[in-house]
Amino acid sequence: MRSRELYALLVIIILTGFAAWVNFAPGQTLFGRDTSIRLGLDLQGGIQVLLRSNDPTATREEMETARGVIERRVNALGVGETVVQLAGNDRLIVELPGVNNPEQAIETLRGTGRLEFIDSQGQFLSPGQVVRTSNSPDPVLPETEAITDTALLGPVYQSITEGADLDTSQVQPAFSQGGTVSRPAVSFAFRGESASALASFTGQNIGQPMCIVLDNRVVSCPVVNAPLPDGSGVIETNTAEDRDQILNQLKYGALPVPLVVETSRSVTATLGQESVQASVLAGVAGLTVVALFMILFYRVPGMLATLALAIYTLISFAIYRMIPITLTLPGIAGFILSIGLAVDANVLIFARLREEYRRGRDIRSALELGFQESWPAIRDSSASTLIASAVLFVFGSSFGVSIIQGFALTLGLGILVSLFTAIVVTRTFLRLATPLFSEQNAWLFGIDRRATVANESTPSAEAV
Repeated sequence: MRSRELYALLVIIILTGFAAWVNFAPGQTLFGRDTSIRLGLDLQGGIQVLLRSNDPTATREEMETARGVIERRVNALGVGETVVQLAGNDRLIVELPGVNNPEQAIETLRGTGRLEFIDSQGQFLSPGQVVRTSNSPDPVLPETEAITDTALLGPVYQSITEGADLDTSQVQPAFSQGGTVSRPAVSFAFRGESASALASFTGQNIGQPMCIVLDNRVVSCPVVNAPLPDGSGVIETNTAEDRDQILNQLKYGALPVPLVVETSRSVTATLGQESVQASVLAGVAGLTVVALFMILFYRVPGMLATLALAIYTLISFAIYRMIPITLTLPGIAGFILSIGLAVDANVLIFARLREEYRRGRDIRSALELGFQESWPAIRDSSASTLIASAVLFVFGSSFGVSIIQGFALTLGLGILVSLFTAIVVTRTFLRLATPLFSEQNAWLFGIDRRATVANESTPSAEAV
């Protein structure tokens, strides 16, 4: 038994040390992953974009599909706590907190993500040029580039591939190995008839240009050096930012309807740093009051529970940074609430421990029975809170209210971590500490069994 407790203590020390390293290490990366604290739109500001369907026949189902595609693209940009929701029947509202490149983010959002290879009839078309293809002879352009007469865009080029045949699971970031300089690229693969058509065209047109077109805009016109028998290859880009934009548009699905940017505006933080500081102060004050209550009322077990709460706080914040979770004010509120719920388990355990001790159990037996008898109540209360968190998270996802998702996620994770700290950490600390207690220092538990026994053995007035 003693060796098992020492092993458990070693695991707790390792986890606590790792969590402290994640939270307090000077660097902001861990194993190549960004672990910096992310704040939501209400705390750091961002941009709000209103997208409108350019297809008057678009249905609500198509707009719902477009909302899901936009949400996946936004998540790929590394932006958390986004709001992507329908506004009416033909518009989408997108809120992006803390974006570094608003223009690139907007381009990533509105692009339909339709990739085509076209026969340019021996011509080298300029990158960025808008062209007409047999699959899309009437391209949808931004209002600033709108051309009323599509004939001015030139002839219709024959499409070799169909965007629907693109295998999105094969779209990956890559680096081209041609030449002396490695360049950022996106690997791709077509399937079905498009793969056969691409293999046939490249086999018959060695030394001729073949243009790569994304959303009717030329990406590049490479020369065919060898056949592509399996319909796969790479798209070279000039910068990593261009690669990521193309990657996100291709990998996370094509939009079922073309979208144009109706309005875009910067959003200032509605709460800001002062609210973050006030929330942290409230959390520290709450944790301090809870710690004082536990120590004054439960003595040594209360001190051990307070230490377990400190470990709970370190582990929770480390998880938030590693996932990562974007913190909004409701998310911070969910975390603070989970601290109070974490204490509930300890209160149930200690109350049961006292009761068993008053019945004449020794410290060790009272401790084990305290955990065993309180576990059903802890399990059921935690399960009910997790169910409520799951419902809030699902409804937040369904209706685009991601601010609710932040609260539900931090609360749910807090419950899971609190179960670990209450059942494993606190129990390990108490098991290691119980050999130090005896009948003479039972007051360290905040109880006096001798007084309890004396009160029970004194005849009542009615009995006399």
